[in-house]
Amino acid sequence: MDTSMNTMHLQNRVDNLLDEVSRHCLPHIHIYNVIWSYHNHELKLFLLQFNKTSYYSLPGGYVYNHESLDDAARRNLQQRSGLQNIPLQQFYTDGNYDPHEKDLFTETLKMKGIRLPAENHFNERKIAVCYYSVLDETQVNPVNQDEFINDFKWVNIKQLPRLMYKQHAVIIEKALMQLQNDLDKNRIACDLMQDVFTMSELQILYETIHQKSFIRSNFQRRMLNLDVLERLEKQFDGKAHKAPYLYRFKKKPDFD
Repeated sequence: MDTSMNTMHLQNRVDNLLDEVSRHCLPHIHIYNVIWSYHNHELKLFLLQFNKTSYYSLPGGYVYNHESLDDAARRNLQQRSGLQNIPLQQFYTDGNYDPHEKDLFTETLKMKGIRLPAENHFNERKIAVCYYSVLDETQVNPVNQDEFINDFKWVNIKQLPRLMYKQHAVIIEKALMQLQNDLDKNRIACDLMQDVFTMSELQILYETIHQKSFIRSNFQRRMLNLDVLERLEKQFDGKAHKAPYLYRFKKKPDFD
């Protein structure tokens, strides 16, 4: 497909999307999902790449007139990850407004030859309702459903690429704070660890998410005092030195 055909196809897609959103979606409301994964001792974030640009974005979408915010968040997550029935937590609402911030998405469309009305859904002020989820990245099968998205990427939280919106950096920071808070309250550790693990492995999880080191003896004492772990048999590794104990969580804690 040549450049002119690509532009015409994208223009039709944009026109149809603007029409659909104006007729069937709530104005000024946008959902964003922060999707975390803890894999190979790395805390990673799921991001989408805009087509043929260096910009990345959090997955998100609109809210249809007939659906709740929670339903919209689940639908958007399913559409992007291919997974259903994933627990989501609403953690933040961003209503900040910067009239001087560049609308890079609209600018990118215009650079591709797309004509847009002066006032349109892309550049209107939006309230961002934000959710987060913790998934196993090996189980995620991303689905590309529009021409705006070129690729997806699991990125280390310490190595974020260029983000399309400054707002997304704020949302990610708030999501990390919420993740750390939920970890400290023992809400999510059991979702991030294997069924059976050593105390050292658990400490690595905490240090990775909090992005700082803990004193080994203090960490072990704290975790044991919480009374959420069950100690099992020692881990046999065939070596002469003392093998570590294995642990598992007694039960999965419920959200408050």
